[in-house]
Amino acid sequence: MRTIELTYPVARRDDTTDDYFGTEVADPYRWLEDDRSDETVRWVAAENEVTRRYLSQFPERDRIAARLAELWDYPKYGIPERHGDSRFFFENDGLRNQSVLYRQRDGKGPEVFLDPNTLSEEGTVALTGVSFSRDNRYMAFSAAESGSDWVELRIKELATGDLLPDRIRWVKFSGAVWSGDGFYYSGYDRPAPEKALSACNHSQKVFFHRIGTDQSADRTIYCDEEHPLRYLTAAVSRDDRQLFVTVAEGTCGNEVLYRDLSRHDRTFRKLFFGFTGDYALVYAQDDRAIFHTNQGAPNGRLLQVDFSAGYPEITELLAASDRQLVAASVAGGALFAHYLDRAHSAVVQYDLGGRPVREVRLPGIGTVTGFSGGDVPSEIFYAYASFTQPPAVYRYDPATGASEPYRISPVKFSPEEFVVERHEYESRDGTRVPMFLAHRKELERNGENPVYLYGYGGFNINLTPGFSPLAVLLMEQGGIYAVANLRGGGEFGERWHRAGMLSAKQNVFDDFIAAAEYLIDRKYTAPHKLAIAGGSNGGLLVGACMVQRPDLFAVALPAVGVMDMLRYHKFTVGWGWVVEYGSSDRPADFEYLYRYSPLHNIRPGTCYPATLVTTADHDDRVVPAHSFKFAATLQAAQGCDRPVLIRIDTAAGHGLGKPTAKRIDEQADVLVFLFRNTGTEVK
Repeated sequence: MRTIELTYPVARRDDTTDDYFGTEVADPYRWLEDDRSDETVRWVAAENEVTRRYLSQFPERDRIAARLAELWDYPKYGIPERHGDSRFFFENDGLRNQSVLYRQRDGKGPEVFLDPNTLSEEGTVALTGVSFSRDNRYMAFSAAESGSDWVELRIKELATGDLLPDRIRWVKFSGAVWSGDGFYYSGYDRPAPEKALSACNHSQKVFFHRIGTDQSADRTIYCDEEHPLRYLTAAVSRDDRQLFVTVAEGTCGNEVLYRDLSRHDRTFRKLFFGFTGDYALVYAQDDRAIFHTNQGAPNGRLLQVDFSAGYPEITELLAASDRQLVAASVAGGALFAHYLDRAHSAVVQYDLGGRPVREVRLPGIGTVTGFSGGDVPSEIFYAYASFTQPPAVYRYDPATGASEPYRISPVKFSPEEFVVERHEYESRDGTRVPMFLAHRKELERNGENPVYLYGYGGFNINLTPGFSPLAVLLMEQGGIYAVANLRGGGEFGERWHRAGMLSAKQNVFDDFIAAAEYLIDRKYTAPHKLAIAGGSNGGLLVGACMVQRPDLFAVALPAVGVMDMLRYHKFTVGWGWVVEYGSSDRPADFEYLYRYSPLHNIRPGTCYPATLVTTADHDDRVVPAHSFKFAATLQAAQGCDRPVLIRIDTAAGHGLGKPTAKRIDEQADVLVFLFRNTGTEVK
């Protein structure tokens, strides 16, 4: 492999230090936290130029990008929803930057109802959610610009398709929850313009907006001035009788308040309290509500709340089982429970009294979403996806249990050439950890196969089978796509999650390192062929593992990672992750955070893996300062000629809603970097 000589931009170091309970911690690149300063802007431009020059020198990049475009060019279908006399569904005919919302009236063909590609020149405005008023007069949609978590709520009239003048701004992690002549939403005060993408978000409130009025007239329905660092989310029963507000101090554990909207009393009362479990509303109508919870049931259960007596009576509707209950839905008069069985989907149909009807026969081992469709049994749909199958939409008949294909996407490769295997390996402490491997059927275990090992391991998030054009191209080139179900995730319930959070976070890194060692020991690959990848919390995973075991990996691909574990909670919504990570403001937490924080464990003179850090200028969830400081520190410390590059996308954010063209471009860069730095010839 030809070595490209690199000269990195000069990054100024200063003498900024912090004292943590008697420990002095240097932070010489603190100035990079100001992502709008002239100095940071110049550094970003210079780093992007170095990365562009490096990657553009490889002639195979164009072939990789062209093949990725072919693999991305398949029709993408959303699950349809019926509202009035029409079905609404998202569809992308192949390479559109954003999927288009269509309307199909009964007996007629589909017509475009809302095309987000027309809202910006480069397709950087994405729809993050839509909701319909109960009388089917209006649709609200959430529009995010350049990948930001900030959304603007707009309203369309269904009869005419007209866009109403109502505009609701400074909304984050909330859509429109319809009730009567308006909707509830959760919003923040307007931030300072220069800090809109980095300042700490606090004092969220639940508002009510009446159609046809200005946002300034919106009523505050609920706020908690004594606890400004809490998330607030509203929900309403289908009959507009009960208003629920979920209150969370972070990403796990919440309380639920309720108010009877049929009474003049505006007092909220506590339904579930203590922040010791997670509660999610599944269904509410006719003085009855169903909640999914892990309180008292690490694998999840369903609770029923009866309000008919004038106060809530809580009983268990569906008991916990040995499988992880991850979600539930009500559609067509049936209750559907979505389980995980060894990290893939299983769905059981129940009646509304919690009595089992049948286990749904799914198309294969994969991931299922949906089983939604309102009250009409013939309008129940779900989507199924696997490592070799893009999401396909099926119609389900609750009377017979039969599924029939509704929208299947043709693909430009041969799925039968590949195989997906489920493995288990032993982590450092003896814990058995599962992992999916996808590769060509004729793969030789000779220790020379390039591997893309992906992980996350946090926030109770599940890594289940899903389709990726990047994975297909990798497998076509003789590579292995590996996904490890690490502790910290939710694949095996709350105990699995808690075994990888707070002071137990090192278990997650040990699990990932053990996955790499398993692949090496069994001759699937070797250190010089092994790449590790992950995004967000998974970027933290990659950063921690590459600094703990730099000898084990050829390539590291941390994306939008949380790299500064001592200061992450000072930006945007980082405070909400303290329940998962801990806080450097507390002495005991500081000790373990400092031990693994990727930024603070880079050692000068060490030969680290070839590293391509990726982030984006509008990422206001994990601010780009994490990646900026990590890349600058790693470039200064690198003890060998392996490249350390950072790719900073523009007009993009944490990942949600990223235009297709940008996704293809980024994946082409990632793959050419991987292939070049594992010595893999692109065929």
